[in-house]
Amino acid sequence: MKNLVIILSSILISINVLAGTPPDAVVKAFQQKFPSATKVSWGKENSTEWEAEFKLGETGISANFLNDGTWVETETEIPVSKLPETVMASIKKDYPSWEITGGDRIESAKKGILFEADLKSGMKKKEVQLKEDGTFVK
Repeated sequence: MKNLVIILSSILISINVLAGTPPDAVVKAFQQKFPSATKVSWGKENSTEWEAEFKLGETGISANFLNDGTWVETETEIPVSKLPETVMASIKKDYPSWEITGGDRIESAKKGILFEADLKSGMKKKEVQLKEDGTFVK
């Protein structure tokens, strides 16, 4: 029984260590796309996708890649004041009593450019995505 516990513990530790190391194709694609990235940390988004969280200058960014190195999307933190006016107008119209507490600009291989806003109303929190023209996506 003791040996079984040791073996299972070793397997779990190995899985956790390996989960933090993306395939070479992912690392290479990331380095080509973001050569000046600093403070890079990797995580597994799901079974086929990796996410790198990093800094470019003082800006916080995350980028996702498939296991084969294919870029999926990049999400860049932006001040609320940098959200497009069309996006702000749509949010104020549909969520008039909600406060916008954060923003992101998303470049997606499938969806193009999107903007994400973090909303808060009392204890409720919500995340919405919009196209640049103010159309809600999420």
